[in-house]
Amino acid sequence: MIRGRPRRATSHICVRVLHTVVGGLAAVVWLMLPWMTINSDAPVPVTRAHQAVASSAAPEQDGTSAADLVLPLVAVGAAVVLAGYGYVRRTRRARTRTTPGGTATPAGPAEPPLSELDERVRALLVEADDCVRTSREELGFAEAGLGAEAVAPFAQAVRDAESELSAAFRMRQQYDDGVPDDETSRRHALAGMVGRCQEAGRRLDAEAAGFDRLRALETADGLAAALEVAEDRFRALAARTGAAQATPAGLGERYGSAAIGAVTGHVEQAKDRLLFATTRLNQARQSADLGEGEGAARHLRAAEGAIAQAEVFVTGIERLAADLTSAAGLVPAALTGAEAELAARTDTGAVPAGELHARAAHADLVLAAVREELTAGPYDPLDALRRIVQGLAPLGAGRAGVLSVAALLVARNAVTDTDAFVTTHRGAVGSTARTRLAKAERLLTDGPPDLPAADTLARHTRELAEQDVRIHGNPIDGPAEHETGAAGAVLGGVLVAGSPASYGGPHTRPRRGRASAL
Repeated sequence: MIRGRPRRATSHICVRVLHTVVGGLAAVVWLMLPWMTINSDAPVPVTRAHQAVASSAAPEQDGTSAADLVLPLVAVGAAVVLAGYGYVRRTRRARTRTTPGGTATPAGPAEPPLSELDERVRALLVEADDCVRTSREELGFAEAGLGAEAVAPFAQAVRDAESELSAAFRMRQQYDDGVPDDETSRRHALAGMVGRCQEAGRRLDAEAAGFDRLRALETADGLAAALEVAEDRFRALAARTGAAQATPAGLGERYGSAAIGAVTGHVEQAKDRLLFATTRLNQARQSADLGEGEGAARHLRAAEGAIAQAEVFVTGIERLAADLTSAAGLVPAALTGAEAELAARTDTGAVPAGELHARAAHADLVLAAVREELTAGPYDPLDALRRIVQGLAPLGAGRAGVLSVAALLVARNAVTDTDAFVTTHRGAVGSTARTRLAKAERLLTDGPPDLPAADTLARHTRELAEQDVRIHGNPIDGPAEHETGAAGAVLGGVLVAGSPASYGGPHTRPRRGRASAL
């Protein structure tokens, strides 16, 4: 049918042209006919009896010849008008048709360049991830005060948003890996990421108003209850911070300075946030006493954000201490298990004999180096386990027994540490680090898990996140106060957040202004 359309169109044009030519010739003949009749040289017999009548009829014949010219002229004019109308119509149709031979006019605005769409996706991924993280923070305070049952619908919305965001990160990881490879498919993949991010935000936006009604921070009773929860959590966290203050130094003496690199400065940053929270809690109390419910709620949410991030820092110190203790007790057993698996290895034929021998020799060297470290002095037990697991992985060992436990401990520590860093510095961390973190989490949890790969990717992601923070700058002279009156803060040398802990998506978070705390 498509191939037949141009031929039919051509035949219609030829017929119209033929009709126009025939009509024009007929009009010309009609126009010339009176002269052909009047100027005829044939003799006309006239009787004498009718000479007078003929003489009187001559003027009438002249008048009739002039009148006969009107109708041919009208016919010629009509033919010209019809021909012009047909030409204009054919020209318009040729310009607007989409079949071969015509140029289609664009039906809508031109598609944006692929690079522009890619930048939009990066921004949406960061925005959606921030919405999920901050919603989770305020949800924790609401659950502590109102109970898990009361916040169940809102917790479900957060889980739904997390699922959509996880799918978007998975698509982004494939996109970064070059899948798909043609431009049209890559454009569709980016559009899919946009849809996932928007759906995650929409799910949170849909529940934001109900969540506000549940907490009722603008009312005296709701605000008083929320302040009590925040202050209780603040006091408990202050006590934990004091207890954790000496922990990094003690871990450094026992396991070496390299073992505590991930938590260096955590105590100081936790104290900075607690100091900020103290100021905000006091301001919330003052605003509540003055009857300024909206201002009190704004200060309270800023304090909650500071408390949540301070808890991340303190929890990181406590978790590292527990993981180092567990790893130190696991290293001797892991060495024994690795040596047993190395001695019992069999040649399955999947790897050439020479390559298998080289891998075994490398594993022997790794195990010998770890044993030497154990007797030399302080060492990093997590790093020792990591090297044991990675040394045996090329031989297909470590998938069961003590080595699998060691691999899980190391990978979980790396992934959790990187997630904590992104949480506390999310104002500066970009989409690439967040995408890699999401993949590391999948490698850790999806079955069958690839623990060595999860560990390696998580540590690389931590490096990417640290680079983003360094590139973001050190805005020591940044603004300390925004238009809304909510404070911005330079904590740990970096202005690290765009808004306080606030439940909702991108369209409902601005309802509280761009209050910046952490």
